[in-house]
Amino acid sequence: MLPLLRSDPMAFLLLAVALIGSLGLHEYAHALAADLQGDRLPRAMGRLTPNPIKHLDPLGTILIFLAGFGWGKPVEFRPSALSSKRFGAAIVALAGPLTNLLLALVGAFALGIVGRAGGDELVLGGNPVAVFLRFFVSINIVLAVFNLVPLPPLDGSRLLTIFLPPNKQRIIFFLDKYGFLILLALVFFGGFALLSPVIEAVGGWVLDVAGVI
Repeated sequence: MLPLLRSDPMAFLLLAVALIGSLGLHEYAHALAADLQGDRLPRAMGRLTPNPIKHLDPLGTILIFLAGFGWGKPVEFRPSALSSKRFGAAIVALAGPLTNLLLALVGAFALGIVGRAGGDELVLGGNPVAVFLRFFVSINIVLAVFNLVPLPPLDGSRLLTIFLPPNKQRIIFFLDKYGFLILLALVFFGGFALLSPVIEAVGGWVLDVAGVI
């Protein structure tokens, strides 16, 4: 992101706002899903708010701007306090990526409205509103797909507790111990290029549903 700051400060600002806002709403969705299931811990910790400042991790935010990879502050919750003991944690985990997918759809519909009002050249050009919406849609699609990868601390790891049979649960303990290191290796050595087709497919679906060409 730093090269973008030097070449186009306005685009950098729009990207930063879109990214920080999307991360904040992602974490807020986790807190809300836990709260609705009866766990008041996120509320007590001040996480039941869409204010992105409450959800930013200092190191994760710095790395986003320096390395293009980072994270928000994870929402702490108590699985034992959730109304659904088997599916509650998975519901909390899915709330974040599903919110990002919904935000991508909302952004795409807004981008379509901008295009119909000002023409395709406005959407594809340097209009700040269109640039922000393009960033917003792209970021939320990436966040939705990326967070479903079944590696801790990503949300997809929570789904393993549902789909893995009891005799395979040791896989979860292994991933809890080494998942973050595996994740870093995949990020920095290009392993997530495998996600590109999925991201493109989801992005195409979002734009198609919104009627954006």
